[in-house]
Amino acid sequence: MTPRAHLPRRSFLVAIPFVVALLLGLTTSPAGADMSKKVIAAFKGKILVTKAPLEMAGDDKTTIAHFKKQTLTEIKGAVGGDDVLTWNFVYTAFLKGTGATSLKLEFYDGTNYSADKSLTGVDPKMTVLEGDIEITEDDNITKGKTYTIKLTGTVRGKEIVFATTTLKMN
Repeated sequence: MTPRAHLPRRSFLVAIPFVVALLLGLTTSPAGADMSKKVIAAFKGKILVTKAPLEMAGDDKTTIAHFKKQTLTEIKGAVGGDDVLTWNFVYTAFLKGTGATSLKLEFYDGTNYSADKSLTGVDPKMTVLEGDIEITEDDNITKGKTYTIKLTGTVRGKEIVFATTTLKMN
């Protein structure tokens, strides 16, 4: 009997979170590899919302100014094929700490919780996280409202806010 070639089950199981993330429109990637400690420190605890992934722009001072210029305070939604208003954006989160393997982007209208998007498969040593999000009216987001977005996670049983931003949904 000739042995059959097959993929180890581990490979399949490792791929599942990435496939699920792609299907849900959620992606994350480490973004801090090319950033200096000074650039990371300038934005520590903040989420920068942009149209496209952030790119380094020379020295630290120039890069910090470039990142600030690229950051959005409001985004415009578009009606999708199912007649539901949808917002898409890229985020770069500069985490205040490490240790979480799963995170959530939580949306608050004032102090009222509105929605969240889960991020799984996070490297617990990561200090900068980049990805893109799609969120819709069906997720309880309302056009014209301004939301506080908190990137949260649990470390050793304690809920931690790693980064925040404010974003108006138009």
